Amino acid sequence: MGSPDPVLIAGMIVRNEADRYLAMVLGDLETYCDRIVVLDDGSTDATPDVCRSFAKVIFHRRETSLFWQNESVLRTQLWNLVVAGQPDWILAIDADEMLEPRFRQEKRRLLTQTAHDVLAMRLYEFWNSMTHYRVDKLWNPAGRLTPMLVRHRPGAHYRWRNQPLHCGRIPAGLAEPYYCGQRCKHFGYARPDDHRRKYEMYTLHDPQGRFTPLSHYQSILDQDAVVAEWRD
Repeated sequence: MGSPDPVLIAGMIVRNEADRYLAMVLGDLETYCDRIVVLDDGSTDATPDVCRSFAKVIFHRRETSLFWQNESVLRTQLWNLVVAGQPDWILAIDADEMLEPRFRQEKRRLLTQTAHDVLAMRLYEFWNSMTHYRVDKLWNPAGRLTPMLVRHRPGAHYRWRNQPLHCGRIPAGLAEPYYCGQRCKHFGYARPDDHRRKYEMYTLHDPQGRFTPLSHYQSILDQDAVVAEWRD
C-alpha cells in the first residue's frame, strides 16, 4: 500500500452568507478536503443552518462580530481551531471562493512535495458575472499572488499582523510563498449590487487608505472595468 494522503483541513470565516455562495463553496470543498472548520462571526441569517448541513463541516460560532473591528483576532481564533484538528496542510479560503477543478488532480502532488511550506495561487476577481473576471488595475490576477495553502508544523508558533483590516489570511513570518500554478475564483464582485456596499464598508472602516490604497477602493465603482472570460 502507498502512503496515506496528507490531511487537508480548510479554514473559513463566515458572516451572513446563506444567500450567497456558501453552499456551492462548501459542497466543492467536501470533494477534496478532509474537514472544513468554519468560524461564524455572529451571523444573523441562516448561515449556521447551511454550514451544519454539510457532513465535513466543524462549526464554531461567535455571538458578536469582530471582522470590521479586529480581523487579526478573528483570524487567530480560526487558525487555532484548524490547528487543533492536527492537519498536515491548511487551506485558508473565504466563503465566496473556489479553487479551479484542476486542483483535485494535482492535490496529492502539491501536498506531498517537500520543497515548499507555503503555496500561493493567483486570485481571479469575477466581475458582474460568474463567467468573466477583471484584468485591469490592481485586479489583474497576473500582478499578485495569494498564499492559500500552509504546511502545518506541529509546535510552530504562529503570529498575525496586528491590524483591524486586511491582516492577511495566513500568519505573518512564514516561509516565502511559492506559486504552485493553481487558480482561485473569487465571486465577491460577481453581483453588481454588491459593489456599492463593499465600497462603502471599506471606505467607512479604512477612510485614510491605511491598509489598501484609496484608489483601489474607488476602482470598485468603475463602470468601464476590463474583463476576460474564464476558461477551466
